[in-house]
Amino acid sequence: MDDEDTVSFRDPCVQCSAVDWGISDEGRFFCRSCHNVIERTREVVDTSFLFSSNKISSIGTGPTTTTTTAERSVSWLACEGFQFILKNQADALLRLGVRPDFKDGVLCPLWRRFLQKSRQAFTHNPVRSTAFTASGMEPEVESGTDSVWSLDALSDGESNLSSSAADSRSDWSESSDAPSSQRRGRRRRRGVLTMKKTLALIHVALMWSREPLTLSDLLRLVNEGHVPYVNAHQDLPDQMKVAGKGAMLFKVETVPSHQSVYKEAQALVLFLQLPAFPPISGQVPLHPALLSLRYLTDANLPDDLHPWVCQLMEHVGMQDEKFHTFNPGHCSVLPRHDVLTAAFIIITMKFLFGLDDRTEWEVTNKACLNDDSGEMFNLRSWYQLVQTALTRAQSRREEDAARRQWKPHKPIYFRRKDRCWVTKKKRIAEQVQLCFEKLSSRPAGIQDHRPSTFGFCWGDGVDSDGPALHHARLAGILTQNTSFLFPSNGSYWHSGIRDCSQRNCSSHYPSLQSSLPRSFVFLLELFSFLLDVAPSYLFEEVLAVERKIFETRSFGTKIRQKNSDSALLNIND
Repeated sequence: MDDEDTVSFRDPCVQCSAVDWGISDEGRFFCRSCHNVIERTREVVDTSFLFSSNKISSIGTGPTTTTTTAERSVSWLACEGFQFILKNQADALLRLGVRPDFKDGVLCPLWRRFLQKSRQAFTHNPVRSTAFTASGMEPEVESGTDSVWSLDALSDGESNLSSSAADSRSDWSESSDAPSSQRRGRRRRRGVLTMKKTLALIHVALMWSREPLTLSDLLRLVNEGHVPYVNAHQDLPDQMKVAGKGAMLFKVETVPSHQSVYKEAQALVLFLQLPAFPPISGQVPLHPALLSLRYLTDANLPDDLHPWVCQLMEHVGMQDEKFHTFNPGHCSVLPRHDVLTAAFIIITMKFLFGLDDRTEWEVTNKACLNDDSGEMFNLRSWYQLVQTALTRAQSRREEDAARRQWKPHKPIYFRRKDRCWVTKKKRIAEQVQLCFEKLSSRPAGIQDHRPSTFGFCWGDGVDSDGPALHHARLAGILTQNTSFLFPSNGSYWHSGIRDCSQRNCSSHYPSLQSSLPRSFVFLLELFSFLLDVAPSYLFEEVLAVERKIFETRSFGTKIRQKNSDSALLNIND
């Protein structure tokens, strides 16, 4: 097919003087001998073209209109490119099983709200640049039906989220005596569109609709490629040419961390001035009482731990739905259901087993001596089983990340003169990769994995990670006193739980890791792997819950709480 288009072009190549031309996927002529790309393109006659049709010429940070004699083009802004990406991400979640009205009933109004607040649309005086060089950023809204948005048809009753933009004001805390240039700079940064902000907006929409997908689940789907993020610009319409400065907005080669997306979502809900979210009651899968069941199953821990986790939440006073629901009037901090649930499970394990590298083995040995049925939970066997599975899973994740194709199939050109060598470099890289794939016994690409919210598979199957221990009993580590069950472990240790006074301090975990018990560190690493977060991130959440448990200001020492404190966690026999 290329020979028919190149037969009439017999000019020699300026690089190697060969006359052997081919046509690339972009329709440009290149030399098959030295891969030199020239400016000549294949002539295509489109009989379906109408003179009055509108075509997209480019995406940039501002309106750029180009007009030729053959066609008229329409300028597209960067926010419209992000709108296509958001649509593709929402469609991917719909295919994975989220509620049917998620895109049109929840995500679309939130997106319109963001465009309205950042004055990129639905306003009399729109800001046509993502840099926001205008002097003010106060929301200004057109009158009419477009200025009112609502989220209807939510579960557990009609929840209406409507807002008239005429009386909307930014609730971000700003000092009145701060210079106006600083306030304008902060406003610009809030409205700047980034790829990370699309994930934050998806996460906020999932929390509003109370879908059983936490932020760690969303990032896992993104990492596995089920939700488009890396190289998402390749799914834009063919008429959109992502080039120049606008290309930097869509160029991402890594998936952001849990902490960075959470901070982006926290800033987003405050910027959008959202009302109270639908309540996260005990019957909602996002509530830690139900979410802990999933995490206990994934960690292959006994189901008998679940009542103790719920009892711990009740003792702390965090079983109420108001602690797990975003409400500007009560709880203006966006809840982290996944990290909080993992922290509750770790603290429950510390209450029952000690996790000080000595008490857990003494309790386990004593329970095994009195176990004649073999149904008791053996912490030593669990540790050996899970440690082996965790090592294999970590290696598998690292290998998949190494094989993943991070570079786009459609390269981005920041300058027109770079197009030639970028195309040549891409073609050579594909040929080298094909050679390695033929020489290697293993495939070059990662294997396709079906989307799942579980990191391990426990059971008796061939592909399982090991036998399931969910039905093991905890009676061997409990002591019955009258009508209550108490843990046999009578002490509890914790690190210094006082808030650090240093302003720029993020975490003390790196300096404390060497002194922490190995069993506790292993449990942190296990749940950090399941949530795909840093162990220091989870460690700080454990300390935050321990502050609420003990309500103490002690710092720098390990404290052992006696039996009276352990007895606070009791369950009726």
